[in-house]
Amino acid sequence: MTDVIKIMIVEDESIVAMDLATGLEIDGYQVTGIADNFSDAIKLFTENVPDIVLMDINIQGDKDGVDIAMEINKIKQLPLIYLTAYTDVRTIDRVKATNPAAFLTKPYTLENVRIAIDLAIHNFAEKKDISNETKVIPLHKSEKKNASKEPVVKLKEYVFIKQNYRFVKFKYSEILFLESDHNHVKLYTTSQNYVLRVSLTEVLESLEYESLVRVHRSFAVNIDAIQSFDEQIIKIEKHEIPIGGIYRQEFLSLFNLR
Repeated sequence: MTDVIKIMIVEDESIVAMDLATGLEIDGYQVTGIADNFSDAIKLFTENVPDIVLMDINIQGDKDGVDIAMEINKIKQLPLIYLTAYTDVRTIDRVKATNPAAFLTKPYTLENVRIAIDLAIHNFAEKKDISNETKVIPLHKSEKKNASKEPVVKLKEYVFIKQNYRFVKFKYSEILFLESDHNHVKLYTTSQNYVLRVSLTEVLESLEYESLVRVHRSFAVNIDAIQSFDEQIIKIEKHEIPIGGIYRQEFLSLFNLR
């Protein structure tokens, strides 16, 4: 089942926090909770680890949002977006030490937050790409100008895909097969289908998922999702995927067949 991106909000102004949470949930995100102080934020974070944190700096108590960010970074590295009215030099220097993925000054709009979430996931992916845990799938050269419309990011066992105003995520194991139509690829999963403006070769090279095997000029399948096959056709759920002649021997060899 496709997972909804989970977002945690740290904000001491309850009306602002509720308005933001409502807007995000309308967009399809799941808000795991709202905290207005250090101890509640850490408790909320550890009990239901989110995918992204939206962090105000001025909160209740002796410790502020930067202190929370530092503590969160010790627990798990994830995209962090600051939403704050504080832009003084000392605060910014402290913020830099927490390696945020994005920074928004108040007052902000929901559209600004949407853009920040987009940037946050990409910036986080670029940093993690060094360890080969995360990667942004590169678009075809002719599509780079539209790169922000359909970004795709991989993080460990998950794939993140931008759909309208939000990212959705699913596990690699949920992929059934890929179908190519020139420079567009339709990605079929167990719960939903997605259209990507990339070539099949680019998707396969970027995902680097060993269970995805090309079986035709226009198709690649997750061998773990195969229900039956012969020398001509592979069946996955209600779909029948053809096996191309030049791919047949390599495919059959995976099962020690010739």
